[in-house]
Amino acid sequence: MSREIYDLPSGDELKNFLKKFKKIFVFLVGIIIVAVLGFGSYYTIKEQEQAVVTTFGKAKTVSEAGLHFKIPFIQKVHKVDTTIQGFPIGYDMETGQSIEDESMMITYDYNFVSVDFYVEYKVSDPIKALYASEDPVTILKNIAQSSIRATVGSYKVDDVITTGKFEIQSTIKELIVNKLLQRDIGIQLVNITIQDSQPPTEQVMVAFKAVETAKQGKETAINNANKYRNEKLPQALAEVDKILQEAESTKARRMNEAEAEVARFNEMYEEYTKYPLITKQRMFYEAMEDILPSLKVVLDSGDSGVTKFLPLEPIMEGGAN
Repeated sequence: MSREIYDLPSGDELKNFLKKFKKIFVFLVGIIIVAVLGFGSYYTIKEQEQAVVTTFGKAKTVSEAGLHFKIPFIQKVHKVDTTIQGFPIGYDMETGQSIEDESMMITYDYNFVSVDFYVEYKVSDPIKALYASEDPVTILKNIAQSSIRATVGSYKVDDVITTGKFEIQSTIKELIVNKLLQRDIGIQLVNITIQDSQPPTEQVMVAFKAVETAKQGKETAINNANKYRNEKLPQALAEVDKILQEAESTKARRMNEAEAEVARFNEMYEEYTKYPLITKQRMFYEAMEDILPSLKVVLDSGDSGVTKFLPLEPIMEGGAN
C-alpha cells in the first residue's frame, strides 16, 4: 500500500502567506467601504417630487430636482410624491363595483340614495405629511366621508340626484378644506366630484327618471312661453305706443278746439257787453243758418190721409230764384 507524503509549509512561508492574505482582505474591505460610502453619499430627486432629509432627527425639505449629496449613515432621505393623487369613495376603482357601506346615505327627507365620489389631493408639506400623522391619506378619507354624509343629509333626495350636485360638491369641499386646515397634516384637497348618484332600487330609479322627464318638460314649456312673450311683447308695446300717441294727438286737438271755443266765446261776450241787442240778433241768425237747412216742410193734405215731407232748402232756393 503506497503512501503519499505532502510537504507542510515552513513557518516563514506561512507568515508570508498570512501577510499577503491580510493585505488582500484589507484592500477588499477598503473597496467595499468606499463603494458603500460612494453610493450612499448622493441621491436624486425627480420632477413633481420632494425629499425630506433628516440629520440627527432634524428634518428639512429639498424640493429642487436633480442630484444631491448627503452624509452617509448620518443623513436619511425620504422621497415624497407631490403630484395630484386620488381615491374613490363609494366604489372600487379596479372593479367599479359599489361599496354600500360608503355609498349608501340618507337624505334630509328620509330617503336612501347611493352616491359615489372621487377625491383628489396632493402633498402640500412633505415634512408634516411624513411625521404629523401615521397615515394622512386615511385621515383625509375619514374627513371626506364625514363631510359627505353631513352634507348629503342636509339636502333632499331630488337635489342629490338631479339639480343640487354642484352645490353639494362645493359645500363638501369647503368642509374638508376647513377640517384639513385644523388638522394640519401636510396634505391639501384639490377637488372632490360626484361620480354618480342614484336611488337604491330600480323602482325608485324609474320614478326619479319620470320626475326628471317632467322637469325637462316644464323647462321646455317655460322656454316656449318666454319665446312667445319675447315675440309678442314688442308688438304689444308698439300697439301701446301707437295708442298713447293717438291719445296725445286727440288730447292736443281737443284742447286746441276747446281753447278756440273759449276764445270765440270770450270774443262774443265782449261784443255782447258792448252791443247786447245786435249780438243777440246775430247769434239768432247764425243759429238759424245752421238749423234751417236740415228742416223739412210737412204738407198735410187734410182728409186724403196722405202726408208729404218736403225739404225746405229747395223751396228756399226756388223762392230765391
